[in-house]
Amino acid sequence: MNDPVNSIRESYDRLAEEYTRRISDELQHKPLDRELLDRFAKQTKGRGQVCDMGCGPGHVARYLREAGASVFGLDLSSGMLEQARKLNPDILFREGNMMSLGIPDGTLGGVAAFYAIVNLPKQSLPVIFREIHRVLRPPWPAATRISHGRRSASRG
Repeated sequence: MNDPVNSIRESYDRLAEEYTRRISDELQHKPLDRELLDRFAKQTKGRGQVCDMGCGPGHVARYLREAGASVFGLDLSSGMLEQARKLNPDILFREGNMMSLGIPDGTLGGVAAFYAIVNLPKQSLPVIFREIHRVLRPPWPAATRISHGRRSASRG
């Protein structure tokens, strides 16, 4: 049986182009998300680099950069990273696993995880949140947006 990480990576690699076509401009139609990202960008300004974790095609990273954040994107899927780099050649995107970020302790000014954890098994969430906490510089600013069916939750 395929482990969840490889399964997610393979799925997003396979769907990267179509996924990008469908969502790369979605923030234009989401005023609540833009407001949350604007607040987050202000909160993290001058605190150092911000990681757009699970960046997909890089549209959230682009929005944050345009809002003044020093941002880079991180994604598990090389296919998604290829799309992100095409659309945003002036932003750094790198491959990584949110359960083991490979980033030194306390070095990030913020982490944005917009719709990035919805496909992960529940038992992975404590590991992911510990990793986020580990890499953030206090007071630990993070912005998350989680959607499940018709319900959404935001934290900024």
